[in-house]
Amino acid sequence: MKHEFGPDFVWGTASAAYQIEGAVDVDGRGPSIWDTFCRQKGKIKTGETGDVACDFYNRYEADLLLNKELGFNAFRFSLSWSRILPNGAGPQQGGFINEAGLAFYDRVIDKCLSLGMTPWITLYHWDLPQALEAKGGWTNRQVVSWFTEFVDICTKAFGHKVKHWIVLNEPLVYTALGYFAGWHAPGRRGFWNFLPAVHHTALAQAEGGRMVRQNVPDAQVGTTFSCSPIDSFTTSARDQAAAMRVDALMNRLFVEPALGLGYPMETLPFLEKIKKYTQSGDREKLAFDFDFIGLQHYFRAVVEGSFFAPYIWAAEVTPNRRQVPLITEMGWEVYPESMYRIIKQFAQYDGVKKIIISESGAAFYDSVYNGEVYDAQRIRYHEDYLANVLRAKQEGAPVEGYFVWTFLDNFEWAEGFRPRFGLVYVNYRNQQRIVKASGRWFQKMLTEKAALV
Repeated sequence: MKHEFGPDFVWGTASAAYQIEGAVDVDGRGPSIWDTFCRQKGKIKTGETGDVACDFYNRYEADLLLNKELGFNAFRFSLSWSRILPNGAGPQQGGFINEAGLAFYDRVIDKCLSLGMTPWITLYHWDLPQALEAKGGWTNRQVVSWFTEFVDICTKAFGHKVKHWIVLNEPLVYTALGYFAGWHAPGRRGFWNFLPAVHHTALAQAEGGRMVRQNVPDAQVGTTFSCSPIDSFTTSARDQAAAMRVDALMNRLFVEPALGLGYPMETLPFLEKIKKYTQSGDREKLAFDFDFIGLQHYFRAVVEGSFFAPYIWAAEVTPNRRQVPLITEMGWEVYPESMYRIIKQFAQYDGVKKIIISESGAAFYDSVYNGEVYDAQRIRYHEDYLANVLRAKQEGAPVEGYFVWTFLDNFEWAEGFRPRFGLVYVNYRNQQRIVKASGRWFQKMLTEKAALV
């Protein structure tokens, strides 16, 4: 399969600092909103925290070597903002740089390079410093300058060695779940939190991109979106209109401002209220010419009109209700064609020059038997989703990479450690790593030479 994608296709695994690093109070790291959130009763389903996680902070050399042994030529990881800037702000805004934090990521980058793996850095993967949340977090417009200085510091430190930069990870998720629904850190609720968080995030997305380009002129600069094709449950006008609104929220809300198209207010009239938080010149500031767009795709969504969901007036029709034959541990439908459809949907934008699948994967109920993990469902998932990536690529879609979510089983946010997405099983009691059958499948696919035809 590998040779069909071409010699320049990127094969990687993806990770996030809070989910794997641990060492939350080591070497000067400051607290993040996830440190605080995990300690609030009932917020994490299993009552767990990321204090230790996969102990990647201490085990990164062996873990990166294993990632390389599985055949991957890239490793995507994020920088913990509070490990580098413990109180969130940089020196220009009254804070200080934690040199031990920079040194850790310098070691990770050097290890990747020594193994011949390209480092792909995500600048923000949800772990806002708690000190900034105390000042309003993403609802405070000053977060744009806090973030831009953070990007400035990171790119000046690592830009001579790192050429692939991702500005934000899934902005809809952390704004909607963190500032509207309260299911993720920082656990705030309300429309009055969501709209300013959206606008400031969209501004930071573009300003962060500009800062990367200024400091690393030869960089590939991108950002990532969680995305799903949206289907209406019936052909009724009510359900189809609901599907259009959900599509605007899930798939258009952040990419279209970046492309200079503004917010999709014609489909989501409630976005008119975002004008309360805008200033003169903001529409122009929202636009940035990204080199690539990262699509993070797992499932499609099927929706129907609903009077019980204000603003969006739509509700999901769950896979269980639809009697879907294969559902992941997260309750997500396995529907491989949705990968093809979402690539084609984003490829239609004139301003999308390159697409990277920056995350895709599945959590299933893994168990160790005789020292092995045979996860046949995960193998089938990646095999089928990759087939649809290839289908879109062969039809001309500019898709040029696939990052598996994820390399190691890890802390899955509000779900705790129970769901396992990894190609490598982690025994959290002793930190033992066991390569699953899916990891061996990738290893065989990526390291064996294609048969001569």
